[in-house]
Amino acid sequence: MATTRLPGTPRLLRALNDRAALELLLAQGPLTRAQLGELTGLSKVTASQLVERLEERGLVVRVGEQAGGRGPNAQLYAVEPGSAHVVGVDVGPDRVVAACADITGKVIGRVEQSTRDTDDPVGLVHNAVVRTVSSAGASLESVRRVVLGTPGLVDPATGDITFAFNLPRWHRGLLAALREDLHTPVVFENDVNLAALAEAQSGAARGVDDFVLVWVGVGVGLAIVLGGRLHHGSTGAAGEIGYLPVPGATIPRDVSRRAKPAFQQLAAADAVRVIAREHGFRAPTAGDAVRAAIAAGTEGGPVLDELARRLALGVASTCVVLDPPLVVLAGEVGQAGGSALAERVQHEVAAITLVTPRVVVTELTEEPVLRGALRTALDAVRDEVFGSTVG
Repeated sequence: MATTRLPGTPRLLRALNDRAALELLLAQGPLTRAQLGELTGLSKVTASQLVERLEERGLVVRVGEQAGGRGPNAQLYAVEPGSAHVVGVDVGPDRVVAACADITGKVIGRVEQSTRDTDDPVGLVHNAVVRTVSSAGASLESVRRVVLGTPGLVDPATGDITFAFNLPRWHRGLLAALREDLHTPVVFENDVNLAALAEAQSGAARGVDDFVLVWVGVGVGLAIVLGGRLHHGSTGAAGEIGYLPVPGATIPRDVSRRAKPAFQQLAAADAVRVIAREHGFRAPTAGDAVRAAIAAGTEGGPVLDELARRLALGVASTCVVLDPPLVVLAGEVGQAGGSALAERVQHEVAAITLVTPRVVVTELTEEPVLRGALRTALDAVRDEVFGSTVG
């Protein structure tokens, strides 16, 4: 039976045109009405009506003029930055960092505070959000979404935190409490997943649909991106690579007792410092220890060789199942190791498995979790704001 294709309604076509114009203004703006018409393929009259409609709805604003030939200068238009705001929050065991961005993606406010001063997660997040919005000169009512990156598991069905190893007071029910407190949509996401989204947008995974990001720091985590989308698993536990039962480490039988899981025992920051110390490199942090080993040249080679051998156990276990073309090393240790560590891991994985993924170091050196949180919030809010432009 043939399917009848119905023409688009005027309302739908206007919505599509409005969305296309707004995306162009974000990517290439400011633009004149004529330029918008050329880029969207719309007539001058239709483009002018579109701009007037978006201006009336407070989504675009005049930002200047463009000198032309004969006649008056053409008005330049841009997306109104204050039409909506988002907040991204990176929550760790020691500190919380929050940033506020306008709908163009420009970060206009940022605060950082210790998490050790309170055992009230709602109060902690409330204070961080209110302070960063205030520092941005915005109002809480204009914030359309808050995205929090945290260690641990987020239930894909409910969006609530189910397990956070380093944040014992973060638990089920917190999501509803935060939404009620802030009176705005609040979303939890695993911190390593957010780092992977940032890497895909502007880091080493740009243009790559399938990749994994291995985070090596205080803990060890993994983000899986397949077909350009995060893979969470049925319970949100996809990527909890620290719990891999690997040889050379004690396998705890009850994770609820907060015993350190097997792969984390071998490859996380504490283990890295032990490896470095055994080879004569003492440093206050794991990252410093790795950098010292690299700076030592051939003398530091055994440190990197041993760390690569251990990391390869987790990377190989992942890659023989998923077979991704790319592995990104991130986190304190992954970033410090640079290409020297990444190349060793790539070689070791190829030596012990049938897969040969390219292993590279992250290109994002500053706050990738926060960047991923802001990007996630912006994508959702732009869909909401730009997708409902026609009344």
